[in-house]
Amino acid sequence: MTQKAILSLFDYTTETVKPWAEAGYLCYCVDVQHPAGETREGNIIRVGADIHKWEPPTNVQFVFMASFPPCTDLAVSGAKHFASKLKANPEYRREAMALVYRARDIGEALGVPYYIENPVSVISSEWRKPDHTFNPSDYGGYIPAGEEQHPIWPDIIPPRDAYTKRTCLWTGGGFVMPQRAPVPVPEAVFHGWAKLGGKSLRTKNIRSATPRGFAVAVFVEHVVVQLAA
Repeated sequence: MTQKAILSLFDYTTETVKPWAEAGYLCYCVDVQHPAGETREGNIIRVGADIHKWEPPTNVQFVFMASFPPCTDLAVSGAKHFASKLKANPEYRREAMALVYRARDIGEALGVPYYIENPVSVISSEWRKPDHTFNPSDYGGYIPAGEEQHPIWPDIIPPRDAYTKRTCLWTGGGFVMPQRAPVPVPEAVFHGWAKLGGKSLRTKNIRSATPRGFAVAVFVEHVVVQLAA
């Protein structure tokens, strides 16, 4: 029997796939920051590769795909830098969007439910408007008791994803937006964003990390709910 698998593109932390891995799915996480080739740990396979040159393996049955293209050159929060970026590299926008389109093409070729995640960005004008938007706090209720603290950046990301950051999804293949399970956002909550100045790789990884609650919610919707239907 062919093993079922999911694919997560531009995924360095692998937080997105953990619910799937624990349920027995083989999880391919592709990111240029991973060591070249494949490194397996349990059901998680970290793939260090250029997405433009990498092709999904054909000896597994992919059932879902998530994708997190770099937002550095796309997010409207950095609009004040667009002019200088254009001057430094007239192709910077095209190159950034090429990663988005590559993710879309892989998802369509696999024929599975998929989403492409980014903050509010020029993807809306370069391609199309997002299909869904949400804040991390909308899904904080999915984080199990005892796991409220973020396992990697507890000093940056509030417990249970209790923060707001408008996140957009471009979806396809029959993706279903999961039911929300919101948690309250304290008025004086410390987001930790003040510690994320500059252009370091760490900053980019944290800002692009998938909210854990949303990752669990997507798994529940596409596996637990559909199996029960």
